[in-house]
Amino acid sequence: MKKITSVFLSLLVAFCVCTTGLATDKADEIISDTAAYIYETVQSPQIGSIGGEWAVIGLARSSAEVPDEYFQTYYGNVENYVKEHKGILHERKYTEYSRVILALTSIGKNPEDVATYNLLIPLGDYEKTISQGINGAIWALIALDSGNYEIPQNLVAKTQATREMYIEYILSSQKQDGGWSLLESASQSDVDITAMALTALSSYTNNEKVSTAVEKALTMLSVLQGADGGFSGAETCESTAQVLCALCSLGVRSDDSRFVKNGNTVVDNLVTYRSGSGFKHVYTGSVNQMATEQAFYSLVALYRFENNMPKIMRMTDPRTISGNVAQKETIEETVEINFSDTKGHKNEEAIKSLAQKGIINGKSESVFDPENTMTRAEFATIIVKALGIETKNTNVFSDVRESDWFYGYVGAAYENGIINGVGGGLFNPYGTITRQEAAVMLSRASGILGLDNNIELMASRDVLSMYIDYIQTSDWAIKPLAFCISEGIINEEGLEILPKTEVKRGEIAQMVYNLLERVGRI
Repeated sequence: MKKITSVFLSLLVAFCVCTTGLATDKADEIISDTAAYIYETVQSPQIGSIGGEWAVIGLARSSAEVPDEYFQTYYGNVENYVKEHKGILHERKYTEYSRVILALTSIGKNPEDVATYNLLIPLGDYEKTISQGINGAIWALIALDSGNYEIPQNLVAKTQATREMYIEYILSSQKQDGGWSLLESASQSDVDITAMALTALSSYTNNEKVSTAVEKALTMLSVLQGADGGFSGAETCESTAQVLCALCSLGVRSDDSRFVKNGNTVVDNLVTYRSGSGFKHVYTGSVNQMATEQAFYSLVALYRFENNMPKIMRMTDPRTISGNVAQKETIEETVEINFSDTKGHKNEEAIKSLAQKGIINGKSESVFDPENTMTRAEFATIIVKALGIETKNTNVFSDVRESDWFYGYVGAAYENGIINGVGGGLFNPYGTITRQEAAVMLSRASGILGLDNNIELMASRDVLSMYIDYIQTSDWAIKPLAFCISEGIINEEGLEILPKTEVKRGEIAQMVYNLLERVGRI
């Protein structure tokens, strides 16, 4: 797909959003600029939670004049992927099916027949869909309702799913505070998961149980909303965006008195994360692709609501595209990675998955060297790539020079709070990464991805005390290391935790893979 031209940029349709604190002309500018940014940044959308379905959905449901070729390219890439994997998008994460179903529906493509495979069938397996917890049920319901699809019979399912079962699962998972959490054991709810649950339930508010649950959740969100229009405990662009989507899905105006604090609405808070034509995950960070895509489609949701159009996730008015791009062109977009030294390796799946996504590289095209170590600069680079963060030129460390290949990646990691250095204005880029250092960076990255990485010191010591060498852990690494172990980001099966041991490349791939899988990005 060729790069966007200035002519195309001028054709993007700016559309108005009527909100309390955000002027119409400013809204026009934000929406059109963000549409252009996404189109230019995601030039060949693939199956994936970044640079994939959310970008396609946002552009397809907007009024931006995007050429059919863009969506044809996406569909061709989906067909190739589905063929290659014989219709299996993921063995355990059924949100993969839900996300792809939504994108296909948004462009008028039939998810029941993609390269001869019916992508709806997996959602007929109740146990496997909810094995992800509340997220599985939420997105299965949203996907099924997007095209008003019947749930097909899944002949190998232990329990055939129904809409009622998914609704009941969501209702039964509601916390005492009125919201929902990604973690079943959590005592407090997550703002973004609560908002997603509300979007899923928005079509069923004529049911008294659903209506009661929805009002309780809206009350919780209203209480958590701060003076800046954002939400305490969840001060991220994505959380605000999901709340905006939920309000629009429920038909609640952004200037509803429950969601105006100190004169600021949810929309007012959302635009404070804007930087250039994109959006940041947190105020102090740099432009983040996931934050940008979610902010954009939430603004599209608002536009559709204000203009009495079908909801963003109820796709009764899909964008229709004609034909597909040439098969040869889409095949060239599929990258197959086969390292000769990872076959049968315990970290093979993680290595291959990250390599195919361009997150991690081998020592050569055919050799990964999984038993070798990795430098701190290499690890910081992998984390930045995994998060989809833009590189940043920051002269903060005296031992990281502009001529270094990792200069922009280290700068981005610093700007987003993933690294602090080793003291004295140094980063030690060529030093070998240790397990506890990796845990600290992974823990900070998990916060950017929306996980609650706060863990009490006593609880941390309880987690680590099962390992005979836990006392070797540096004080600054106790909480992050305990968090990563408790969340399954770092897998430890032996009696030692080896906090100061250099980590192998294969292990690092597994850690990053585990983190991305934990938040639904693999």
